[in-house]
Amino acid sequence: MMPGRLSSIAMALVFAAMVVPAHAATIEITMENLVISPAEVSAKVGDTIAWINNDVFAHTATAKNGDFDVNLPAKKSGTFVLKKAGMVDYYCRYHPNMKATLKIEP
Repeated sequence: MMPGRLSSIAMALVFAAMVVPAHAATIEITMENLVISPAEVSAKVGDTIAWINNDVFAHTATAKNGDFDVNLPAKKSGTFVLKKAGMVDYYCRYHPNMKATLKIEP
């Protein structure tokens, strides 16, 4: 192989590594004893939020801005894929004192 061609292949591999998107994460948030934990989470667009309801009664994860409204029956879980960046405050419609915030980065 010629040296020029080898460096072209190396450059192509470096470029390909830069354009491959990072894998999205799944972030778990629990609801237990009428508390959302953690109450503040940082995530990225494309990440999945998995709310796990460990209580014996239903909860919701309801965004104040209307971005999502996930129903969480007792002892069940629910998910939502984050679609846009920004700060999102959310709460449980059944227990409005249960509040939390998602900080979603691009």
